[in-house]
Amino acid sequence: MSAQRHTDEGRYSWWQVLCLTGVDLFSSLGYQPGIALLAAGFLSPLANIALGLFALLAVYPVYRRLAKESPHGEGSVGLLTRLLPGWRGKILVLVVLGFMATDFVITITLSAADAAVHLIGNPLAPTWLQGNQVGLTLLLIALLGFVFYLGFREAIGLAVPIALGYLTLNAITLGVALSHVGPEHLAHWWQGLLQAHADPLSLVLATALAFPKLALGLSGYETGVAVMPLIRGGPQDTPESPWGRIRGARHLLLAAALVMASFLVAAGFATALLIPPELWGSEEVSGRAISFLAHRYLGEGFGSLYDLFSIVILWFAGASAMAGLLTLVPRYLPRFGMAPEWARQRRILVLFFTGVAFAITLLFRAQVEAQAAAYATGVLVVMTSAALGVALSAQREGRREARYFQALLPVFAYVLVANVVERPDGVRIASFFIAATLLLSFLSRALRSFELRVEAFQLDEMAERLVASLVEQEAPLRLVAHRPERGGRSVYWDKERRIREATHIPPHDPIVFVEVYVQDPSEFSAVAQVWGVDHRDAKVFRILGTAAPNTLAAFLLYLRERTGKRPHIYFEWSEESPWQAALDFLLFGEGDVPTLTHEVLRRVEADPRRRPVVHVGG
Repeated sequence: MSAQRHTDEGRYSWWQVLCLTGVDLFSSLGYQPGIALLAAGFLSPLANIALGLFALLAVYPVYRRLAKESPHGEGSVGLLTRLLPGWRGKILVLVVLGFMATDFVITITLSAADAAVHLIGNPLAPTWLQGNQVGLTLLLIALLGFVFYLGFREAIGLAVPIALGYLTLNAITLGVALSHVGPEHLAHWWQGLLQAHADPLSLVLATALAFPKLALGLSGYETGVAVMPLIRGGPQDTPESPWGRIRGARHLLLAAALVMASFLVAAGFATALLIPPELWGSEEVSGRAISFLAHRYLGEGFGSLYDLFSIVILWFAGASAMAGLLTLVPRYLPRFGMAPEWARQRRILVLFFTGVAFAITLLFRAQVEAQAAAYATGVLVVMTSAALGVALSAQREGRREARYFQALLPVFAYVLVANVVERPDGVRIASFFIAATLLLSFLSRALRSFELRVEAFQLDEMAERLVASLVEQEAPLRLVAHRPERGGRSVYWDKERRIREATHIPPHDPIVFVEVYVQDPSEFSAVAQVWGVDHRDAKVFRILGTAAPNTLAAFLLYLRERTGKRPHIYFEWSEESPWQAALDFLLFGEGDVPTLTHEVLRRVEADPRRRPVVHVGG
């Protein structure tokens, strides 16, 4: 029954979900060929072939494996979070999230800018639009933000005809254009190629250096994994093993790689052979190379239809990116305690990211080529992080393909570094997003550090018995906080003696020790595990939590609800300086535990008469 219910969660065939992903992926056909002409010139056909091979032999295998590792849409960030615990992993994840934010925001601005280019470049467009590309781009971004502010949801029923219609128009355009290629076009292209690269080795090296510049055609694969929950699974799928969904995602990724490789290679030859070099940087071609061919070889009516579909799919590419941002921030940052309170509110996030998109558009004057570097950098960093996660995962499992994925890492690194060296603007923009992500994350973590940070308590059988005994005893509920350390029962005896002398606990009142073990202090919250120890001379609760003061405060409130009694907890003063204690609390979940425990309780329980009592002595 559970398997069938899980199968019903997948609502669409993989090819329909491919169309949703293709809103982002296929829309790059609108601007990539024009950018390729400027970046690679006569080399663009060969560079696009290299890019297609890279997609099929490197990108697809990585994301094919990632589909198995994150069948519920966690993606590369989710995989890295599992593989790299602790602060080192959290910092790496935050940096990757910064690059992902770069990718999504630049998708919005670049797509809107190219939609404006297609609209202005159409011969049927009003003359007053000429020279108003920045204003038109801002208007498109504002409309996109307004739609999401009202609560817009993407619909696959709309994405399917848009994606399929756009691909059909591209296929017709490129097919007709390539039919006009004659011997004179090939001779002219070959002559231009040989003038710059006389020998085969130089040509191969130049192609290897050029194809990273065209990485815009690689966008959308991470989205393909993120939307996996929408893929219809098989009848035997379970939440733990959704193999039907995984197979569908792999079909989606392979089809995306094959379709994009085919179209980019065809576009590379058609644009380089048929568009005169003197027009490569002109407004007629820049950002709309295939549209130029559609108007030239199929007439203004067909060209206008192509422009219309281009504008719509570019619009939906921005919508897909905005949806990704609205999903990305709440999914990961709150888990780390690194999301400010306003990040939980969708409308405020929409306004924030729309404002950021406005700033990026004004900074780059809505120029498609100027934003391409940041877009490609974000895409390649996300892909490289996916390759790293897949290589680490395969290595830990002892898989044979681990060596292949390890061999791919330098290739991804080369493509990324080559892109950054050629166009460092991408890193500059990404650095802003990374710095903003880190700053807001750590500021939020500090502001939220006094929350309980315990989702629930899970007690073992002995811990349950100890709680039951506390309910039955008539004496007040007294707990002694004890730092976990080695030693026999004498450690507890000595601690009990010191506490009773310092705080004057009656000698016949029973006490229970409580110890908090912090395994990963970088985790903000978790379900706390509680084990009970019942020696003849010492009863102990041992808790696995994320921060000692917060866990103790939450456990005191938990015992108050279970026993109906107001707990008392006893501490000894710490010898640490206040600054060192504060740093230990933020980074390691320890620090001045007595003071911090009281502060957490004070903020959570406003009524002093019901608040658990904190005693400090010694």
